[in-house]
Amino acid sequence: MAKTSLVLYKILVYYLSFVALTYSAPETALITQIPGFSGTFPSKHYSGYVTIDENHGRNLFYYFVESEGNPSKDPVVLWLNGGPGCSSFDGFIYEHGPFNFEAPKTQESLPILHLNPYSWSKVSSIIYLDSPAGVGFSYSKNQTDYITGDLKTATDTHVFLLKWFQLYPEFLSNPFFIAGESYAGVYVPTLASEVVKGIDAGTKPIVNFKGYLVGNGVTDEVFDGNALVPFAHGMGLISDELFEEVQNECRGNFYNPLSDACDGKLSEVDKNIAGLNIYDILEPCYHGTEMWDNAAVKIRLPSSFRQLGETDRPLPVRKRMFGRAWPFRAPVRDGIVPTWPQLLNSVSVPCTDDEVAYSWLNDAAVRKAIHAAEESIVGSWELCTDKIAFDHDAGSMIKYHKNLTARGYRALIFSGDHDMCVPFTGSEAWTRSVGYKIVDKWRPWTSNGQVAGYTQGYENNLTFLTIKGAGHTVPEYKPREAFDFYSRFLAGKPI
Repeated sequence: MAKTSLVLYKILVYYLSFVALTYSAPETALITQIPGFSGTFPSKHYSGYVTIDENHGRNLFYYFVESEGNPSKDPVVLWLNGGPGCSSFDGFIYEHGPFNFEAPKTQESLPILHLNPYSWSKVSSIIYLDSPAGVGFSYSKNQTDYITGDLKTATDTHVFLLKWFQLYPEFLSNPFFIAGESYAGVYVPTLASEVVKGIDAGTKPIVNFKGYLVGNGVTDEVFDGNALVPFAHGMGLISDELFEEVQNECRGNFYNPLSDACDGKLSEVDKNIAGLNIYDILEPCYHGTEMWDNAAVKIRLPSSFRQLGETDRPLPVRKRMFGRAWPFRAPVRDGIVPTWPQLLNSVSVPCTDDEVAYSWLNDAAVRKAIHAAEESIVGSWELCTDKIAFDHDAGSMIKYHKNLTARGYRALIFSGDHDMCVPFTGSEAWTRSVGYKIVDKWRPWTSNGQVAGYTQGYENNLTFLTIKGAGHTVPEYKPREAFDFYSRFLAGKPI
């Protein structure tokens, strides 16, 4: 009798496991309509919470957009914004999400949503994740969870993925990629490493991981720290004389001056570039909180400048970009990385025009429609939070990239070439430093019949790519070009 009970028990456990793995996407997570949008969704949208720690009540919020193409076959991509501490709704609303957001006509009204012709969901399903807990709509009932760092964030996000694929097992066989920008230059490779460890260990469910993409990503203290001076010189922001003097005094070490003379020359560099928009040197820089004045800009700037780097984007790039990502003309070092609100002793990111996202995501009807917790539980949505204390404890990302690419996972390292926050010169240098043989020599790549940037391909599926005229958040500045390289990379086609 005992043996019979044991057999029945095992059958029951097997059955329940089977049910869990074949469980279709939870209907409670389906989004049927969304305030501000009056059209028909081109694909299914889901959103909600995944509890990654039952004891602490640690919950990560996601918004999932099924592919508009063939969701049963198209890749699934996890998107992460950086900060640390910034919500991935940044990417959803301002970069490559399914909608374009038209600014509200009045303070009382909501933004109007239109379909985005360059949405990355046209060729892939995308999970937009607020991570770690304390960021965006993600939260924990235990405040100690807000003390976190690179390694804990990677572990938590891996747990999220495993649980998410249990909720959506129909996507397990799809190719899976991880993508992100800025401080996600740390999030992406550390998470990818955890995913690979899980695959090696046979952790169920087995994720069909294929590769990753990093845009203008924080990578390595030395390479990131030494990137600014060559960038400034190459862009004509400092003179030949000053560049030579800095080289002579600093001897190639621009991020950690070892002499007063070197420090003095670096101060001169800073004075030359202090008035520029750090996130795109082509865009005007706005100080204070004054609103954008189109008339003043038209008078002040010639039409040739206004059109420089222009592309067919639905709305102008956000005007005040300061404070959206680390580092601020400095490399990220080991230890505590203060969020911008903490650094500047304010509750919001200064000089950043996020009125569209803020007004939409803090509307009660919107939060109900996308299954986000009420404000009494999670607080108001902010682009970047000051709730978390974040420790950069993973060191240089180069070792992660080497390990992943040596295993055959595909990597695309892309850079907007007018970003001064994480300049392309650093990304170009570290990808070259890996030591792989060049298999696709430096050449232009095209979009819409035009040169859109330059690329160099290395063995082991490592590719470096620039996007001409783009700033820190590439899809925000160059949506068509970003969609083109993204589509080609996922499909395994040459860019």
